[in-house]
Amino acid sequence: MTPASSASAPLRRAVTVALSALAVSALALTGCATGSGNPGGDGGDETGDANSVTLIVHDSFPNDDFAKAASAATGLDVKVISAGDGGELTNKLVLTKGAPIADAFFGVDTIFASRLVENDVVEAYTPKELPAGAAELAIDDKGSLTPVDRGATCVNVDTGWFTEHSLPEPKSYEDLAKPEYQDLSVILDPTASSTGASFLVGTVEEFGEDGFADYWKSLLDNGARLEQGWSDAYNGQFTQGGGDGKRPIVVSYSSSPAFTVSEDGTATTTKALLDTCSNQVEYAGVLQGAANPEGAKAVVDYLVSREFQDTVADAMYMYPVDEGASVPAEWTQFAPLPSAEQSHDLPAAEIERGREGWLRTLGEQIGL
Repeated sequence: MTPASSASAPLRRAVTVALSALAVSALALTGCATGSGNPGGDGGDETGDANSVTLIVHDSFPNDDFAKAASAATGLDVKVISAGDGGELTNKLVLTKGAPIADAFFGVDTIFASRLVENDVVEAYTPKELPAGAAELAIDDKGSLTPVDRGATCVNVDTGWFTEHSLPEPKSYEDLAKPEYQDLSVILDPTASSTGASFLVGTVEEFGEDGFADYWKSLLDNGARLEQGWSDAYNGQFTQGGGDGKRPIVVSYSSSPAFTVSEDGTATTTKALLDTCSNQVEYAGVLQGAANPEGAKAVVDYLVSREFQDTVADAMYMYPVDEGASVPAEWTQFAPLPSAEQSHDLPAAEIERGREGWLRTLGEQIGL
């Protein structure tokens, strides 16, 4: 979360089940396909093996299970390696430009996407069958990056806590800084968390470059707790995180309430405040100078195939970019994406131009 980049243990189990089943199904269909040759092109991995392709991902991707499923589906020997969170992954791809450590990548989100394009890290490629809905999430018209899944960073609240304490739930960014919500919120350090960086973008869009830092200061002055990562915030400090958390307001995702649905599926104990959301898209792409560019393209094709897109919601708690792919029924009621009118978004190129300056301004204001 990226929701995927902050997956909890239950999410990882869901990933394993979904992709293991998918791999078994694909193997049954392809038989000995994993021994077949490269489906086009003369590329290969660093050893010259045209049948081998390496995908580099953020550090909570289901590496082994995806490798099995993708290998079965593509007929290639797909290897998956990790490179930290979305920001670390981006940095490694930029630093290894010209001598990439993989053929393809997945997991760079909206916050960092333009950096790959502006540094000529990627080879433009448009999948053979781009899903309906994906084109509108592209960062340019060149096919530089391929959108694979999407979600939204939003403030979440423990609805039962507010009922129990006879306090109205907050509804907006501004509410979190009001005295009645003092010491109730958990926010994320945008220098350490992509979730926090996404929340930062939302506040820049809402309050402007001249006002966002003052807003963050007002949150901290009102007792908001600043955590380094999503897991520490949600699982450690949030009252519905499964631990001993004491705070009923947390920065998380629009999909998070689907994770707190009752066993009978009729209710959830949390709610996302859709007027505090900023959208995130996670991208994949082919790396410039890849040893096996044709294999990289095949893996990108697989990431947007209906077969894989059907697993995205259950496996990674993100929405698939394929509008026709499967999404759990309870998501419609409990985990909707914000509307265009509700979301607080900025173009990827604007984020790239402004991000470092916003972080410096925030550091000066609140001491990050």
